[in-house]
Amino acid sequence: MARIVCKFGGTSVATTERIAAVAARVKKIADQGHEVAVVVSAMSGATDQLIQWTREVATLQDAREYDVVIASGEQVTVGLTALALQSLGLAARSWLGWQIPIETDDVHAAARITRIADAELVKRMAAGEIPVVAGFQGLSPRRRLTTLGRGGSDLTAVALAAALEADQCDIYTDVDGVYTCDPRIVAKARKLDKITYEEMLEMASLGAKVLQTRSVELAMKYRVRLQVLSSFTDTPGTFVVDEDEIVEQALVSGVTYSRNEAKITLTQVADRPGVAAGIFGPLAEAAVNVDMIVQSAADDGTTDVTFTLPRTDLERALKLLNGLKPALGFKSVLADKNVVKVSVIGVGMRSHAGVAARMFKTLSDKGINIQVISTSEIKVSVLIAEDYTELALRALHTAYGLDAA
Repeated sequence: MARIVCKFGGTSVATTERIAAVAARVKKIADQGHEVAVVVSAMSGATDQLIQWTREVATLQDAREYDVVIASGEQVTVGLTALALQSLGLAARSWLGWQIPIETDDVHAAARITRIADAELVKRMAAGEIPVVAGFQGLSPRRRLTTLGRGGSDLTAVALAAALEADQCDIYTDVDGVYTCDPRIVAKARKLDKITYEEMLEMASLGAKVLQTRSVELAMKYRVRLQVLSSFTDTPGTFVVDEDEIVEQALVSGVTYSRNEAKITLTQVADRPGVAAGIFGPLAEAAVNVDMIVQSAADDGTTDVTFTLPRTDLERALKLLNGLKPALGFKSVLADKNVVKVSVIGVGMRSHAGVAARMFKTLSDKGINIQVISTSEIKVSVLIAEDYTELALRALHTAYGLDAA
């Protein structure tokens, strides 16, 4: 007998018919003798609607009240899912974040989980009850409702699995696993049987939308065994596991892309100590997350500084930088929203040379210019013109031998 946490995303609980199907799936697992805890998201589209309503009512929002509104979507689905399980003869009870409680810090709309009081859930599960837990929500030290940020139900499920010392955490979604690339673009993309925590973390942070980044971080920290699988098929999914569970690592496990990118170039910046701090310090204070950075010096004592940032932060960053122009003394600010970040990822890179060179040559052969480069131990990312996204992904997928036979 195993203890399993099953998380169902918004598409899995989008209608009452799908909630009934979720209940039937959970019953199959419970009938095998396993202890099961269920985590659910709001119905697909519900959270977007709730956010829209808050914007219509108030331009300048109180984050505490914002959380009260957007957390309500999960309250509906936990109740309906518990009712569906009961209708199949199972003992089930719904739990909101504050009832457990799932304790968080005081940062509304992006709270971090600090503790889960799991004793009552453990006792009830041992007695055969199935707890149905609202994802995405918790309770602050001031006893206010908090939310965990978009995709936060994944985080709830992983944190609950860690607290319960579950044998496995199954993340049910509308895809049947983790692929080597987006199959909507690369027809020859393959589903992976297993992927390491490190690779999944890089994929999640670099554009793959299968799992929330923070949930992968937490799973890696507590060694929670994850499986990503579909609510709509009975096929096995992709396991996210320790590196030592994978016998032979591929050189590259996947190719990802992110369209939420913009590029800023500051021209003819004075090449002297402190200038970089003068640029990036104020951006950090304004919560603008800078990613890739490149600096090119000229013979006249100046340098051009280029960096990337989320496209959604571009206008705010431009306004801030133009205000700093008198103090920093650069010539101009150039912005480009028509860029995309493409990355190749694989723990096999640690023991193989030439991965980056192959990427650069492949793009060069297709006439694709690289604007910025960023690397880590297990990934290489490049910034290219957005028009070349699909060509680049298909070419790189083939170049690293990832195409399905």
